[in-house]
Amino acid sequence: MVFLPQEVIVRKRDGEALAAADIAAFIAGFARGTVSEAQAAAFAMAVYFRDMSMDERVALTLAMRDSGNVLDWSGLDGPVADKHSTGGVGDNVSLMLAPLLAAIGIYVPMISGRGLGHTGGTLDKFDAIPGYETGPDEALFRRVVREAGCAIIGQTADLAPADKALYAIRDVTGTVDSIPLITASILSKKLAAGLDALVLDVKTGSGAFMTTPEKSRALAQSLVAVANGAGLPTAALITDMNQPLASAAGNGLEMRNAVDFLAGRHADPRLREVTLALGARIALMTGKAATPDAARRLLDAALDSGRALERFALMVAGLGGPADFTQHLDRYLAPAPIVRDVMAPGDGVVARIDTRAVGMAVVVLGGGRKTPSDAIDHRVGFDRLAGLGARVDGNTPIARLHAADEAAAAEAAARLRAAYMLGETAPEHELIAGRIGPG
Repeated sequence: MVFLPQEVIVRKRDGEALAAADIAAFIAGFARGTVSEAQAAAFAMAVYFRDMSMDERVALTLAMRDSGNVLDWSGLDGPVADKHSTGGVGDNVSLMLAPLLAAIGIYVPMISGRGLGHTGGTLDKFDAIPGYETGPDEALFRRVVREAGCAIIGQTADLAPADKALYAIRDVTGTVDSIPLITASILSKKLAAGLDALVLDVKTGSGAFMTTPEKSRALAQSLVAVANGAGLPTAALITDMNQPLASAAGNGLEMRNAVDFLAGRHADPRLREVTLALGARIALMTGKAATPDAARRLLDAALDSGRALERFALMVAGLGGPADFTQHLDRYLAPAPIVRDVMAPGDGVVARIDTRAVGMAVVVLGGGRKTPSDAIDHRVGFDRLAGLGARVDGNTPIARLHAADEAAAAEAAARLRAAYMLGETAPEHELIAGRIGPG
């Protein structure tokens, strides 16, 4: 029987449940070019308004996975795992977590993305390292995973290509924030990476795409249910993004923050807790530890011994970066021309932070993109960011600004001050607001 993509669109438009075979045929046709971009856009809009059942979400995710290659790591001598974050400000967890897991015998082939809107992208952070190749061929990717235990790269052309094409359509048709489509987009790449386990960091709060606990939990539940339904053991943590996670926001500054973390020079407490919580969940799921306490001890030892830092250095060198990068950050991370403090907007306690606005201040500095073709300035951003509950006055810095020119510095400083709201007390936001899934 001839497959007609418009019939799939009509059935979903009218609220019907789609058969897995029809979803698979539609996505396969889109990947081959026999389903047009207009039809894919109509399908995305129908899903946006009519939603999908969990069975349909699993089918869509598997169809997008199967639009390209699926990696096989069966030759490795340990489990293969990964982590995904839904995005935030000062969220550089991947930079520490991948080598930390590698240091305890878990291989991490991490497929990451670039910044989106106000959020920083993991690949943009690695672009701050001279020579680091975020788009290696598969042979180099496999070699670095095998030798360093981890490799953080971008999505290759043959991993879930239907996702990349469909996302570009969603981005210009107002269908990005659909939970079924977000779920399939995230998980199709992770399933294609050939993992044994996955942990998800679903953000909630003023700097998250899902700003309310209800929306964040709905996304986390969808991701966990679909991933496990597709055969990938997956758990999720719902973590707070009502303030930047690290005390730095900006690509080179977050890279420096991460290396300092791994080297034991400085670790922001909230950042450390989220990193270790995610790592512990993976350690439990892969059988590297039998209890949460044992998992934390294992991870602490990998950090304290310097093994995680060694794995990070091996990854950087393996992917073309300097072999002595972690030892000579000042040599390789160029400073911004303008570095100065941003003072608090008044007297009181930092009671609320518009974290999205902090991220947009980094974009204004050139540390993010206004359009997809914009170049990133890896030097710019903020460090020494004050957190909720900090007591300040007009002479207290709330951050140190790193800027390329005076005009951008002035606008970003004004935006940052406006993002910090003062009061008598600060509300408490639970750092890990929920845990979903096995482990």
